[in-house]
Amino acid sequence: MLKRLAPDTIRKVPQTFQKIYSHAVEITAAERLLFMAGQIGVAPDGKALESFDEQCHQAMANVEALLSDAGMTQADMLRVTYYLTNAEDLPSLGKIRNTRWGSDQPPAVTTLVVAALAAPELLVEIEVVAGI
Repeated sequence: MLKRLAPDTIRKVPQTFQKIYSHAVEITAAERLLFMAGQIGVAPDGKALESFDEQCHQAMANVEALLSDAGMTQADMLRVTYYLTNAEDLPSLGKIRNTRWGSDQPPAVTTLVVAALAAPELLVEIEVVAGI
């Protein structure tokens, strides 16, 4: 069973983030947990896509493929961590998340801007913990 936590004693989630962010997600009696390695914007042929938006959509597609392979869906995502190499891409990330992964029961989310990822052409990496 999943429960999203948002006590009145901490900052209320702004309206623009309510479909893509929870402060915390509690899970009780999980049957299975899936811990994903960070997924990047690299297509199945091994090529890194060029733009941030393309890489973000590809990384999300990779996450969705792993969820599907485990018999899970986006609704089963408990925690998502986004790593971006450019703070200027934060508005684009928000739009893509709202469009692709917006939900009435969003996961707990952390977004970090980092100096670099594993290869210089990589612009975004997405790490997920899911459970049912």
